[in-house]
Amino acid sequence: MIAKALGLVLTAALLPGTPTPPTGLHKCANASTPCDGTIDVPLDWENASSKRLSVAFTWIPAKDADGTVVANRGGPLAALPTVPDLQKTLGPVLTRKNLLVMDPRGLGKSSPPPCEGVDFFKPETVAACARSVGSQGAYFTADQASHDLDAIRRALGLGKVSFFGNSYGTLYAQAYAARYPHSLDAVFLDSTTVVEPNGYASWQYRSQLHYLDQLCEQSKACDALPGSASGTWTRLVNRLRERPDPEVTLYRTFTMRIPEEPVLGREINAAAAAYLRGDPAPLRRLARLGPNTSPPGIHPNPAGYLAYRCGDGAFPFDRLASASEREEQAERYNKQVRPLAPYQIADLVSTGVSGLEWCINWPTPRHSPPRPPGQALPKVPVLVMAGDFDVSNSPAEVERSLRAFPNATVVRVPFGWHAMSFRPGPLGDCVRGTLRTFLTTKQVRDQKCTGENYRAIGAFPQKIADVPPQPAHNLSTVQRQILAATFATAADATARRNPNGYLYATMQHEPGLRGGQVAFDQDITLDKAQFVRDLRVSGPIKLAPDGRATATLRAENGGRTHEVTLIWTAFSTHPSLSGTFDGIPFG
Repeated sequence: MIAKALGLVLTAALLPGTPTPPTGLHKCANASTPCDGTIDVPLDWENASSKRLSVAFTWIPAKDADGTVVANRGGPLAALPTVPDLQKTLGPVLTRKNLLVMDPRGLGKSSPPPCEGVDFFKPETVAACARSVGSQGAYFTADQASHDLDAIRRALGLGKVSFFGNSYGTLYAQAYAARYPHSLDAVFLDSTTVVEPNGYASWQYRSQLHYLDQLCEQSKACDALPGSASGTWTRLVNRLRERPDPEVTLYRTFTMRIPEEPVLGREINAAAAAYLRGDPAPLRRLARLGPNTSPPGIHPNPAGYLAYRCGDGAFPFDRLASASEREEQAERYNKQVRPLAPYQIADLVSTGVSGLEWCINWPTPRHSPPRPPGQALPKVPVLVMAGDFDVSNSPAEVERSLRAFPNATVVRVPFGWHAMSFRPGPLGDCVRGTLRTFLTTKQVRDQKCTGENYRAIGAFPQKIADVPPQPAHNLSTVQRQILAATFATAADATARRNPNGYLYATMQHEPGLRGGQVAFDQDITLDKAQFVRDLRVSGPIKLAPDGRATATLRAENGGRTHEVTLIWTAFSTHPSLSGTFDGIPFG
């Protein structure tokens, strides 16, 4: 092993769970350019005679460095392939900070246990993998990975480090902070994995329809819809179960229920209401954005992934119970609590609860909480970004969980989502700026980040007469309605280029809601696009970097063509509109 050749023989800990320092430095310690290395570690850090593992890392030193950032993108996945993303995200921080990235044990280049043919949605393949891996699977967990990381830190001769964790990377950060509080000088967390009072991560699936209510409450148009948004979604799910629609499967609605993408947030409640009223086009259009059937549960390192997720997680079953007992406990929990309501397990998978709770068939005999209950966490600066619509946890849940850090500041990001540090657009830029400032200064600055650049709409009109007239005192009522429908067509197309979005980022064209085409290039081009059935709109829409939109359009209705120019600020919660209608100015 490379580590043994370099004299990095890691021996038994002086205290249980606390490794002794290496006897020498790794070759990368003196590197002036990026250096890939490995280190030899025990499978069980409390048993020096246990099997040895090779853990891989990348070390990127900075000239005249005044500190080191340890970073993990999440997963649990191999981390080394994410180094370019991490470098781009950290940006100028790395001119004065070293970067250390470790492939967590069991993943990537760090001794992944072999398992083939694993599909997480097929319980028999998970069970076969668990049997193949055997007892070593209990040690591919965040608590052991934290010891690996500190061994690398010491082998590189480093002092205190800052930790940047995203998603699952936040769990690694918490595990490291609990065991090596004196090795940290700051922590930045994006999309935090919540730890329950027993010290294990909260993995329980939930329908989280309250996100739809929260979104709708902030829009007068959406809030005016009958009933609650969550109630409408419940009726939609029940309708689709009774009358299946191959274009809008129950699985697809489950993936749509959290409005991470701005287009979803803008339209999802109105689309559900329209579907129930007999107008399926808006919801079917949204359903085309993602898979209508559950994808295969394939992972490049399935054994490592399952070992982390199951060994680090809290579930509605006993960690020491047999697989059959776990399945019974999970089924009982689902019947009593109904965390997926209005969904049923059969709506999402065909293999029952064990096809959804993958860890039923993965033994977890070892007590291995990532963050041991009652463990004091360091009094270092901790900055946490928590998005309103994070698929994992709400800002309130994150704040409760991270009270264990005495100096933690949790920043709620309105309309924010998961992994904001890595997303394009203004929101991502703002979060990255906050990250860079914090890691450079260790100070929490009052920098307001928000993804709130739209409001949820309340309806999808089917004809011009359904559209409220645009205010314009010098136009007739009919003209104002045609103008309003033309603007609604342009705004509908423009919404798909929301700079905070990602689902439409590579889309080049899309059918109009009720006919025609919309092309996305440097400009947005409408070709007889029909947002309502009795109006065809054609022409270009130009979007400036600041969101200013200008459109020169032809609106065809009833054999007549109207020339319409529009100027407005797109991606705004209160857009104002001006322009001309058949040469008559308005606005």
